Amino acid sequence: MMWCIPPECDAEFVCAMENVLEVYTRPLDASHPVVCFDEKSKQLVDEIAVPVPAAPGRVECHDYEYVRNGTANLFMFVEPLRGWRQVNVTSRRTKLDFAGQMKELVDTYFPNAEKITLVMDNLNTHSVASLYQAFAPDMARRLANRLEIHYTPKHGSWLNIAEIELSCLKRQCLEDRIPTLERMTAETSAWEDSRNNKGAKVNWQFTTDDARLKLKRLYPTF
Repeated sequence: MMWCIPPECDAEFVCAMENVLEVYTRPLDASHPVVCFDEKSKQLVDEIAVPVPAAPGRVECHDYEYVRNGTANLFMFVEPLRGWRQVNVTSRRTKLDFAGQMKELVDTYFPNAEKITLVMDNLNTHSVASLYQAFAPDMARRLANRLEIHYTPKHGSWLNIAEIELSCLKRQCLEDRIPTLERMTAETSAWEDSRNNKGAKVNWQFTTDDARLKLKRLYPTF
């Protein structure tokens, strides 16, 4: 089992952690929404043999052999307090793709927001510089000015609610073999609509006070 192990006695880690925890205390505000962003690669896998359908007393059976059809990348946006998420499936995960997602966030998903508070990790493509690589300077600066970015610390991906939502997506939608980008898009879209229609919100309860008590070993000592 893989674990995300944070460094002990690390001021940089706890500073970034407390910064994100403070963001999660902010109330729902349409003009200043808090949105979490993350991405995940998913192998596209096709069947070699036709699966044996389920029957009374027997589950559906798949042959252990399969065909790899490349990978898909899933970009996830989540507004935890509103119970909204958006999943976008692409064939790549370059700086240009990230910049395109940020433009969608600003101009399509939250066009009327004064400032979007964005929580995400420190992946090398996740930077304002990517906007300047994708767009003319005036557009890049316009998009950057609409974003208030808060990075989760290294080894602290559990602080990103979008990563938690990606785990839900994996368990509820992506366990089966999915052969094509089109099928992946259809499956994730159906999952997204179902979650949004239910208004599935995230009740984040871990606070800075909790961190200072339960994660005391991570803080520098004096």
